[in-house]
Amino acid sequence: QVQLVESGGGLVQAGGSLRLSCTTSGRTFSRYVMAWFRQAPGKEREEREFVAAISWSGASPNYADSVKGRFTISRDNAKNTVYLQMNSLKPEDTAVYSCAAAGTYYGNTPSGYPYWGQGTQVTVSS
Repeated sequence: QVQLVESGGGLVQAGGSLRLSCTTSGRTFSRYVMAWFRQAPGKEREEREFVAAISWSGASPNYADSVKGRFTISRDNAKNTVYLQMNSLKPEDTAVYSCAAAGTYYGNTPSGYPYWGQGTQVTVSS
Protein backbone atom coordinates (compact mmCIF):
# COMPACT_ATOMS: atom_id res chain seq x y z
CA GLN A 1 0.00 0.00 0.00
CA VAL A 2 1.29 3.42 -0.96
CA GLN A 3 0.60 6.35 1.32
CA LEU A 4 1.00 9.94 0.17
CA VAL A 5 1.12 12.99 2.45
CA GLU A 6 1.04 16.54 1.10
CA SER A 7 2.31 19.67 2.83
CA GLY A 8 3.11 23.27 2.04
CA GLY A 9 -0.30 24.73 1.34
CA GLY A 10 -1.46 28.02 2.78
CA LEU A 11 -2.69 31.53 2.11
CA VAL A 12 -0.73 33.74 -0.27
CA GLN A 13 -1.37 36.98 -2.12
CA ALA A 14 -1.72 37.05 -5.87
CA GLY A 15 1.69 37.10 -7.50
CA GLY A 16 3.24 35.16 -4.65
CA SER A 17 4.77 31.69 -4.51
CA LEU A 18 4.32 28.43 -2.65
CA ARG A 19 6.05 25.09 -2.79
CA LEU A 20 4.05 21.96 -2.17
CA SER A 21 5.61 18.68 -1.14
CA CYS A 22 4.28 15.14 -1.30
CA THR A 23 6.12 12.43 0.55
CA THR A 24 5.32 8.79 -0.07
CA SER A 25 5.86 5.60 1.86
CA GLY A 26 7.36 2.49 0.38
CA ARG A 27 10.61 1.55 -1.25
CA THR A 28 9.40 1.76 -4.83
CA PHE A 29 8.75 5.51 -5.08
CA SER A 30 11.27 5.86 -7.88
CA ARG A 31 9.16 3.53 -10.06
CA TYR A 32 6.01 5.61 -9.82
CA VAL A 33 4.69 8.31 -12.07
CA MET A 34 3.73 11.19 -9.79
CA ALA A 35 1.17 13.88 -10.49
CA TRP A 36 -0.60 16.85 -8.97
CA PHE A 37 -4.30 17.55 -9.35
CA ARG A 38 -6.48 20.26 -7.86
CA GLN A 39 -10.11 20.60 -6.87
CA ALA A 40 -11.42 24.14 -7.03
CA PRO A 41 -14.08 25.45 -4.61
CA GLY A 42 -17.55 24.29 -5.53
CA LYS A 43 -16.26 21.54 -7.80
CA GLU A 44 -16.95 17.88 -7.21
CA ARG A 45 -14.16 15.38 -6.58
CA GLU A 46 -14.77 13.94 -10.03
CA GLU A 47 -13.96 17.36 -11.49
CA ARG A 48 -10.42 17.44 -10.23
CA GLU A 49 -8.19 19.26 -12.68
CA PHE A 50 -4.85 17.94 -13.84
CA VAL A 51 -1.95 20.23 -12.94
CA ALA A 52 1.30 18.40 -13.70
CA ALA A 53 2.89 14.96 -13.92
CA ILE A 54 6.44 13.67 -13.83
CA SER A 55 7.86 10.31 -14.84
CA TRP A 56 10.14 8.19 -12.69
CA SER A 57 13.21 9.71 -14.32
CA GLY A 58 12.00 13.29 -14.05
CA ALA A 59 12.40 13.88 -17.76
CA SER A 60 9.81 15.71 -19.88
CA PRO A 61 7.21 16.62 -17.26
CA ASN A 62 3.67 17.41 -18.40
CA TYR A 63 1.76 20.53 -17.44
CA ALA A 64 -1.75 21.82 -17.84
CA ASP A 65 -1.88 24.86 -20.11
CA SER A 66 -3.26 26.92 -17.24
CA VAL A 67 -0.07 26.53 -15.18
CA LYS A 68 2.59 26.17 -17.86
CA GLY A 69 5.41 28.64 -17.29
CA ARG A 70 4.34 29.31 -13.69
CA PHE A 71 4.46 25.91 -11.99
CA THR A 72 7.32 23.41 -11.89
CA ILE A 73 7.06 19.79 -10.86
CA SER A 74 10.16 17.96 -9.66
CA ARG A 75 11.06 14.90 -7.64
CA ASP A 76 13.76 13.65 -5.32
CA ASN A 77 13.73 9.86 -5.42
CA ALA A 78 16.21 9.63 -2.54
CA LYS A 79 13.68 11.46 -0.34
CA ASN A 80 10.56 9.77 -1.77
CA THR A 81 9.20 13.24 -2.42
CA VAL A 82 7.65 15.12 -5.31
CA TYR A 83 7.40 18.90 -5.32
CA LEU A 84 5.24 21.51 -7.00
CA GLN A 85 6.80 24.96 -7.13
CA MET A 86 4.06 27.49 -7.81
CA ASN A 87 5.00 31.01 -8.86
CA SER A 88 2.96 34.01 -10.02
CA LEU A 89 -0.08 32.61 -8.27
CA LYS A 90 -3.52 33.83 -9.28
CA PRO A 91 -6.82 33.76 -7.37
CA GLU A 92 -8.06 31.13 -9.81
CA ASP A 93 -5.32 28.81 -8.55
CA THR A 94 -7.21 28.53 -5.26
CA ALA A 95 -7.99 24.85 -4.71
CA VAL A 96 -7.20 21.75 -2.72
CA TYR A 97 -4.07 20.29 -4.28
CA SER A 98 -3.59 16.53 -4.16
CA CYS A 99 -0.72 14.38 -5.28
CA ALA A 100 -1.27 11.04 -6.94
CA ALA A 101 0.84 8.05 -7.95
CA ALA A 102 0.60 5.48 -10.71
CA GLY A 103 2.66 2.55 -11.80
CA THR A 104 2.78 3.19 -15.53
CA TYR A 105 0.01 5.61 -16.43
CA TYR A 106 1.43 8.98 -17.44
CA GLY A 107 -1.57 11.07 -18.29
CA ASN A 108 -3.98 13.73 -17.08
CA THR A 109 -7.00 11.65 -16.07
CA PRO A 110 -7.57 11.15 -12.34
CA SER A 111 -8.85 7.61 -12.82
CA GLY A 112 -5.43 6.57 -14.10
CA TYR A 113 -3.89 7.14 -10.66
CA PRO A 114 -4.76 4.54 -8.01
CA TYR A 115 -2.98 6.22 -5.09
CA TRP A 116 -3.92 9.60 -3.64
CA GLY A 117 -3.04 11.88 -0.77
CA GLN A 118 -5.56 13.77 1.33
CA GLY A 119 -4.75 17.12 -0.21
CA THR A 120 -3.53 20.51 0.99
CA GLN A 121 -5.41 23.79 0.71
CA VAL A 122 -3.97 26.62 -1.35
CA THR A 123 -5.74 29.96 -1.16
CA VAL A 124 -4.67 32.93 -3.29
CA SER A 125 -6.10 36.29 -2.32
CA SER A 126 -6.52 39.13 -4.79
